[in-house]
Amino acid sequence: MRIANLSGRAVLVFSAADGMDRAVDIAEASDGQFGPDPQGLYAHWDGFLAWASSAPTAGASFERSDLGPPVPRPQQVFAIGVNYREHANEAGYPADSIPITFTKFPSSLTGPFAEVALPPGSVDWEVELVVVLGRRAENVAASDAWNYVAGLTIGQDLSEREAQNAGARPQYSLAKSHTGFGPMGPWVVARGDFANPDDLAISSTLSGELMQSSRTSEMIYSVPVLIERLSSVLALYPGDVIFTGTPSGVGNARTPKRFIGPTDILRSEIEGIGFIENTFRAS
Repeated sequence: MRIANLSGRAVLVFSAADGMDRAVDIAEASDGQFGPDPQGLYAHWDGFLAWASSAPTAGASFERSDLGPPVPRPQQVFAIGVNYREHANEAGYPADSIPITFTKFPSSLTGPFAEVALPPGSVDWEVELVVVLGRRAENVAASDAWNYVAGLTIGQDLSEREAQNAGARPQYSLAKSHTGFGPMGPWVVARGDFANPDDLAISSTLSGELMQSSRTSEMIYSVPVLIERLSSVLALYPGDVIFTGTPSGVGNARTPKRFIGPTDILRSEIEGIGFIENTFRAS
């Protein structure tokens, strides 16, 4: 099951016999049982899953450029730093006993095919698996954590490295929260659709050149462990998202360093979800 944000309305996306995707408007198909707001679905996740199992599949064609972030207004956006061992090595961070945790402010979120304005500085790419919560989670054991996940999507943790590294300590949240610095999508794929959600291929290309390629099984802290550790500190709410970290291959760690320019096209892919593709312009 794929849930998307099409021009601000919640839709289910199905593949038609001709290979094209079609969208079913959830509010219309459910006769108002569920509203049109994509964010609102996660507060009623169990009921929505039950309805969606027999939802109509005959939908309308759409333009991918009309897709917005599938989780547009999460209460909380958690982001995890250096969560792949090879990335920790290239960034010069030893694996720690506590995951490096920060936030991307929700106003940074944008659609999967959005054009992003580049601020002054050095903007880097970081493809990430993004977890979407479907239930309130507090003091959840890792062994039970997947039961609190609604689904998975693709995110880019775009990062302006000069601001990030300007002070005595990294300024993660501000440097990673410029407008448009959180592309997400193209949709949320329900957790139950994955044979093994702990082991998915993940990659990014910049203007056709492969930059990152790994598997989510290479995370230092798996999705269940992240949920266990975060929920031991504070409550996670339905519709919250967790950016789970990026593999090695970021521009700041290359020799010479490489950053995103206004003519670049950034494509981010995760097995079982699909891809997002972002273009850029000078601000």
